Amino acid sequence: MEIQDLIEIGTIVAPQGLQGELKVKTDSDFPERFEKSGNRWLQIQPHQSPQPVELIRGKQIPGKNIFIIKLAGINDRNQAESLRGSLLLIEKSDRPYLDKEEYHVTDLINLQVYNQKTGENIGVITEVFSAGNDILEVTLHNQPEVKPDIVHNLEKISRISKRKKFKTKKHKAATILIPFVKDIVPIINLEKGLIEINPPKGLLNLDLIEESE
Repeated sequence: MEIQDLIEIGTIVAPQGLQGELKVKTDSDFPERFEKSGNRWLQIQPHQSPQPVELIRGKQIPGKNIFIIKLAGINDRNQAESLRGSLLLIEKSDRPYLDKEEYHVTDLINLQVYNQKTGENIGVITEVFSAGNDILEVTLHNQPEVKPDIVHNLEKISRISKRKKFKTKKHKAATILIPFVKDIVPIINLEKGLIEINPPKGLLNLDLIEESE
């Protein structure tokens, strides 16, 4: 099975107990992916091909996006520990049925974002957050100008611990957050790989965007 035919549904973050159970962190809205037994896929290392694995059982930790699962062949803590950081995947054909105007997160990532009022391509969706209504994180194509930090003469600072404090900061790309609601995102076109937004006043005010360090 090729990776492009699969969908990532969670990341194994830690062993659970001594009998080979695993903690899986997920943003999935479909708990049955971790509770219903059956075939899954496991990618242990990024450069390795996914391998089939059987999910025996699973249950969610109440109030958290964490599931405790049991995989066939993983029977002790050492085996479970070796899977830390591995990805759990399903086949694209196994995706749950969605109602009209519902979307899989993986379908939204990398969609181009156009301002419906101006026609401008303002950025690309790089993350989707769940917070009541879903929130789209959009990385801007036109990044605001970054003011250079003050450059200090590190040769005059003797202690290494102090030098670290004065090193030039690295800046991440500026992003904006867009509520994923019909009034603000009226058009989603997966075939063309884009969405159109109707931004309310202030949503695209770049002066209010804070740069991440």
